[in-house]
Amino acid sequence: MRLLRLIIGMLLLPACFAASRLALELTSASHSPGAATIPPAAMAIGGGYLLWLAVYFTMPKPVRTYILAHELTHALWGALMGARIFGMSISRDRGSVTLSKTNFLITLAPYFFPLYTVLAVIVYYVLAIFYDPEPYHLWWLAVVGFTWGFHFTFTISSLLQHQTDIQAYGTIFSYSIIYLFNTLGICLWIVLVSSPTIEDLVSMAGTEMAEAWWTCCDFVQSLLDKY
Repeated sequence: MRLLRLIIGMLLLPACFAASRLALELTSASHSPGAATIPPAAMAIGGGYLLWLAVYFTMPKPVRTYILAHELTHALWGALMGARIFGMSISRDRGSVTLSKTNFLITLAPYFFPLYTVLAVIVYYVLAIFYDPEPYHLWWLAVVGFTWGFHFTFTISSLLQHQTDIQAYGTIFSYSIIYLFNTLGICLWIVLVSSPTIEDLVSMAGTEMAEAWWTCCDFVQSLLDKY
């Protein structure tokens, strides 16, 4: 099983490369040649992100808030996949959740699923049922940037430490999944605040994935022909 995960992790590397190219391509497509200024939506989400960075590097880090999100994400993904939740423990520097079953998505979810950002999105659209949210749209995008910054910085900080979640499924497999899902998340935020559409995202993703795999296959074929 460990060898299989290693192989799958290696096979995911071209997809990670393709996702990186997709993010760059979307960034380029989101800026019109004649545009002199950054779109307000992009400024709002970027401003929220920068505000979080200022908080993260200048104030006491809300570690317990991150641990809460981490364990709740394990529990949420476990519940979505039919696991029973037997208990959860949160302290100042660690946490745990006991589930009836687990898999790689449940285990790795806290590293690619920005819980507080998702909650901000859900609250916005629920409130939109009863109120007109348009006057607060840019503020909401700033909250999205702030909460995603929270997820990103704490994810990086966590991965720099020894994580049993990562060891459970192997470093290459785990990092490939985490990188791929986070990068695709960035692509989604780019679409959210700029001109490319979801249809553009899907089309460009298909093209980039196909090109990455063909390039990888050509490289392997050239090695086989050489040796």
